[in-house]
Amino acid sequence: MHGARVALLEARRESELASLVRRHGGEPVCVPALREAERDFRDELARACDAIEREGAVVVLTTGTGLERVLGLADATGKGVMLRTNLARSTVVCRGPKPVAVLKREHLPVHVRAEQPHTTRELLAALDGVRVQDVDVVVVHDGGTNRAVVDSLSGRGARVTEVRPYTWALPEDLGPLRRLVEMIVAGEVDVVAVTTQAQARNLFEVAESMGAARALAQALRDRVMVAAVGPTCAQTLEELGVPPHVVPTPAKMGAMVLALAREWGRRG
Repeated sequence: MHGARVALLEARRESELASLVRRHGGEPVCVPALREAERDFRDELARACDAIEREGAVVVLTTGTGLERVLGLADATGKGVMLRTNLARSTVVCRGPKPVAVLKREHLPVHVRAEQPHTTRELLAALDGVRVQDVDVVVVHDGGTNRAVVDSLSGRGARVTEVRPYTWALPEDLGPLRRLVEMIVAGEVDVVAVTTQAQARNLFEVAESMGAARALAQALRDRVMVAAVGPTCAQTLEELGVPPHVVPTPAKMGAMVLALAREWGRRG
């Protein structure tokens, strides 16, 4: 990437993504656009444990981190053994590889997996083959606010219990993100890489608070190369007025950086 300055909005895997950028000759500019905010979900967990005890229950997992937190809180409240026992006899549906990895580590089964690129669309398609009419369905959310899965399940007659172990929030210190907006508008950043919907929305929320949302969108359309890790991020960017220049297949961070390097090389 010949020294291109690549803004990374990732929080959890910042160092891994930065290493990939450096490996391909880029200069990472790491400015997390969100933070993982814990929630008190004890009441939600109690309702979920009751639902999973019922015959024929279905469990929909959209997050590995969320599943880890669910199991950790269950252990802390004395419900861990029973929860694992009931998970083993429920129909478990996973959106992506992260909850699958946690289940394998716990020696728990996975019955249905969404196809790549593991977006809501693929999850809904996977759930089409699962009977949910008059069935208790527990949905463990990631930090986002996507209602499509719950609305679809409820529309098909499921009794849905939601568990949200954490939420995505703005960073406590917005100074670095404000500075990044200024850098993008001033042409001091060459590439912006987006790996979650929340990153894109938070970046524009901060820009809006600065009165710079229009200038940010124009810079990202006209001067800065924008990469989205997958179609869900790409759709959010398009809604914000910034169609991405790079959307890799498969929808993975390594593939995104490789695609960025190739596109940058072609432009160079």
